[in-house]
Amino acid sequence: MTGPQDARATPVPDALASLAELPGVPEAVDAARTACEELRWHEAYRRRWREVRAEAGLHAAAASAALDGAPVGVAALRTWATGGAAPGGGAELVAAGALRAQAVVEAHLPALGGRAGGASTPLPQVLARLHAAAGAGLLPDAGLGRPRSGPPGDLRGLGEAPSPGVAAARVAGVLRDAAATGAPALVVVAVVHAELLTVRPFAAANGVVARAAARLLAARTGLDPTGSVLPEPTWADAPAAYLASAARYATGDPEGVAAWVGAHAAAVVRGAAAARAVADAVRAGRLPGDDVPGRAGQGR
Repeated sequence: MTGPQDARATPVPDALASLAELPGVPEAVDAARTACEELRWHEAYRRRWREVRAEAGLHAAAASAALDGAPVGVAALRTWATGGAAPGGGAELVAAGALRAQAVVEAHLPALGGRAGGASTPLPQVLARLHAAAGAGLLPDAGLGRPRSGPPGDLRGLGEAPSPGVAAARVAGVLRDAAATGAPALVVVAVVHAELLTVRPFAAANGVVARAAARLLAARTGLDPTGSVLPEPTWADAPAAYLASAARYATGDPEGVAAWVGAHAAAVVRGAAAARAVADAVRAGRLPGDDVPGRAGQGR
């Protein structure tokens, strides 16, 4: 006979924590953590962290849009964000969706100096809001914020997507694991990013949503308390390598998973340098150019 105490005594496997032990991952975790911790002490974050975060968000949205085939650049997004000419159709719809998704991220970011992991909107709800923002204009209103019912229309370079039911179950599972794990923050962020990217739970805008969710989770887990680290430009510099790494992760091969986490960490390290360039510019009272470190030629 077993009772409640017996059930509690049975440990529940921590799927994400086991990934932190893969070869190369501990070193990647340390490198990303150190880069983010050093950024935190930049002078601009004392009083002007909101400005740094907002400007970094424009760069993140521009790079994310470029990855999905809409390289409109930071200047265009800044114009739209400040009430300038409205975006048109085609690629501009994708870029506008990335900008709106970034606004959702910023609305849910904890304040700098606030407690990471405190009371906040559950990630599944935020995910629906991110998709409603990113997919507006690309899908009928009825499909916004809802799981797909057929094959996805984007990210074909990742191969065949799982069925809608499997995709929904995978997303629910990884979000559940992320909420309960003791794994390092980098591992949590990298795995959630990869799962959203590879299973493609929505009919469109999956890439923008995956990267926006990773951006939010990096702040919530305490990996990037500034909310300004910019890994997106690094991925936009080498889109084929980004998708190839995600495709290798999707095979489930341990080496492929470790390689994805390591690549994610490297992008975070470069992203901390890019955020420092933004913080330098804000502190100096000027707008940073489109070519912050980690993004060569964006918007040119």
